[in-house]
Amino acid sequence: MDKLPTERAFRLLTIDLDDTLWPCAPTIERAEAVLYAWLERTAPRLTEVYDQEAMRRHRRVLMMSRPEIAHDLTAVRRHSLRGLLSAYGYDMALADAAVALFLEHRNRVIPYADVLPALQALGAEYPLVSVTNGNAEVARTPLRGLFGRSLTAADVGARKPAPNLFLGALQWGRVPPERALHLGDDPYRDVEAARRLGMAAVWINRGDTPWPHELKPPAGEVADLGQLRCWLEDRQRAL
Repeated sequence: MDKLPTERAFRLLTIDLDDTLWPCAPTIERAEAVLYAWLERTAPRLTEVYDQEAMRRHRRVLMMSRPEIAHDLTAVRRHSLRGLLSAYGYDMALADAAVALFLEHRNRVIPYADVLPALQALGAEYPLVSVTNGNAEVARTPLRGLFGRSLTAADVGARKPAPNLFLGALQWGRVPPERALHLGDDPYRDVEAARRLGMAAVWINRGDTPWPHELKPPAGEVADLGQLRCWLEDRQRAL
């Protein structure tokens, strides 16, 4: 990258959510447990036949048969529930209440300890955009107010590694790809996908996972966002 006098190397940071800023699996498991308990009370004929894993399989089949909504996990869950509820003699409108309950608990995320202070510091220096394949709503989480823009796959019509989320962030920030940095936990959907657009990317590797041998190493690798701030400072000094 050419030296940029008097300016920072990057003018925009895009940041993944699930497993980058908070652990995803425990959050989803809690939300689905609450939803299933509600269904046991509200639609017992359904839950006598479908356990939680069977309902997950139903959603996966729906995603394959309805590719036009597969990027929108909320729509997939709603359509799946409508079909199942109707099949067992319940009002399909119950699906809306079920999805609302799920989303309430899906947004009760517990950020990693480093996240809040790091985002507060980073947000004072860079515009921040969250980009996620999931359906977390940042404004309903403990990280509300820390991002200038938050984009989901449902907003832009495609999931990473498609470029839509990154392009939406770049358009909002009015910056070219080479002036944007992406942070994420997935080597393929985050790091490699951002690099294809000409963005730099740092791998947030919280689990000390080996980097895939078939991919070019990332511009940076850190274990948490605290280390990221050090990486950014080193990168700036090198310019």
